[in-house]
Amino acid sequence: MTKDGKGNNDKSGDKKAQQYGVTPQSVDFNDWYNEVVKKADLADNSPVAGAMVIKPYGSALWENIVRWLDDRFKATGHESLVFPTLIPMSFIMKEADHVEGFAPELFTVNKIGTEVLAEPYVMRPTSETIIGHMWSGWLNSYRDLPFLHYQWGSVFRAELRTKAFLRTSEFYWHEGHTAHVNELEARAEVRQMLDIYHEFCRDILALPVVCGEKTASERFAGAVATYSIEGMMRDGKALQSGTSHYLGQNFSKAFDVKFQTREQKEDWAHTTSWAISSRIIGALIMTHGDDQGLIMPPNIAPIQVVVIPVGRKDNFDEMVAEGEKLAAELRASGLRVKVDKRDGVSNGFKYNDWELKGVPVRVELGPRDLESGVVVVKNRNSTEKETLARAEAVGSMTDRLAGIQAWLLARATEFMLDNTVNVDTYEEFKAAIEAGKWVRAFHCGDPESERQIKEDTKATARNIPLDDAEFFAEPEEGVCVHTGKPAAYGKRVIFGRQY
Repeated sequence: MTKDGKGNNDKSGDKKAQQYGVTPQSVDFNDWYNEVVKKADLADNSPVAGAMVIKPYGSALWENIVRWLDDRFKATGHESLVFPTLIPMSFIMKEADHVEGFAPELFTVNKIGTEVLAEPYVMRPTSETIIGHMWSGWLNSYRDLPFLHYQWGSVFRAELRTKAFLRTSEFYWHEGHTAHVNELEARAEVRQMLDIYHEFCRDILALPVVCGEKTASERFAGAVATYSIEGMMRDGKALQSGTSHYLGQNFSKAFDVKFQTREQKEDWAHTTSWAISSRIIGALIMTHGDDQGLIMPPNIAPIQVVVIPVGRKDNFDEMVAEGEKLAAELRASGLRVKVDKRDGVSNGFKYNDWELKGVPVRVELGPRDLESGVVVVKNRNSTEKETLARAEAVGSMTDRLAGIQAWLLARATEFMLDNTVNVDTYEEFKAAIEAGKWVRAFHCGDPESERQIKEDTKATARNIPLDDAEFFAEPEEGVCVHTGKPAAYGKRVIFGRQY
């Protein structure tokens, strides 16, 4: 039995779940999300507490994400490398803020077989420490810099409340690590990567995000400055979808990453780190889904078009063969196409299944369609079907997919803007947060005030939009919505509840 928004049992929700295949978002957004992840074959629970198994459809989506980002990293001069999963405990202890930030989340390895280790290892929560250690042996002169490195892999952070893709004890990501001769160059790197993440979310995932700097309370452990992209999910909560950090010389000094300058002096490198993780799949699901399930943005969808042969037992194989011919015509345009060859499964089931999986376009081909030279086309974001000449359907498919991509971005942008409000009093602040909105409010920058706001409302400062951010960048002056002190940032800060 599903629950309504207040946690009460709601029988009408059960009926809708049976009708649509998943619990409607309006009945229980959390149930809707969990059901979509499982029923769309993206991921499943694993026997390892807090970890997930990513299934082939979810893995294909992650591969597309990896492929786009990896090409972009290499195009900007970055090189990939691979580091061990295990990190000596002493490395984690060297940077004070770092160990304080990650200590509660560490998985520790104390034994190999029956032998107790003289020094425990931790399973990497992130790799700044071990990379810094190796860099100290690789770096001698300013001529060696910049180091522009990144790796793909998984990291481990203990999670009490897990949720597939969003919060799991093991998750997948890239982590970029770079070292530079000075602060100016390092900060330019931080911004370059933030802009790449913004481009990726907007143009590939159709996710509108706010680019900004984190407040001191929300910085990465050991960073001088942290920048993030923040997206709004369809329940109004924020999801930190990517981060880029200027680490200053903190890790360089801890791990002796120093070099000889042009002036023949010794200095420590200025370092950065940046990442997007598999939680971006959670962002995609919660931004673009509806009561029928997921809607995949065409630019990243593992399957852009599904062809469904419609036939009887006596002509099904023939229709599958015709479906393969149609798929070949579509693939010739560079599209990712699948033919649903499942026999003994009703057409209605297939239609609902692909709707739930979010494939952007469905094409139906039956014997009468074949005789008439037409196909039936349905966009995932529409309830209407179109009967088109086969050549027209094939020739216009790229433009059709581009239209769906643009529609998804426009819908998500409109939702974010409609659900973000300016507030000037703490009462307005609390009311807006309780209503599931983002708020834009002046703040004094006091970490204790942020802590109290979080305690009162469960809302945190998401970021301070950059001056040239796509959204909410306008400068303003005012007084703190919580303390009444002068505002610290020259603009409003975005607050919201988060995943």
